[in-house]
Amino acid sequence: MAKSNTAEIRNLSDADITEQIDVVRRELFDLRFEQATRQLTNPHRFKLARLKLAQLLTVQQERVRSKIST
Repeated sequence: MAKSNTAEIRNLSDADITEQIDVVRRELFDLRFEQATRQLTNPHRFKLARLKLAQLLTVQQERVRSKIST
């Protein structure tokens, strides 16, 4: 998973952001499963996935707040 910047995420639609959140959460689940079964070869992927999830959730929350305030 390549590191994405927030500007790229802001260009996504609301549906795309929601879909990406689901994908990243599933990836984190799979990484935890691999770690538990000792099959995880690159633990740095945890950090990248958590970072991407935080960026996605931040942009999603910004949009929700902007819709409420207008």
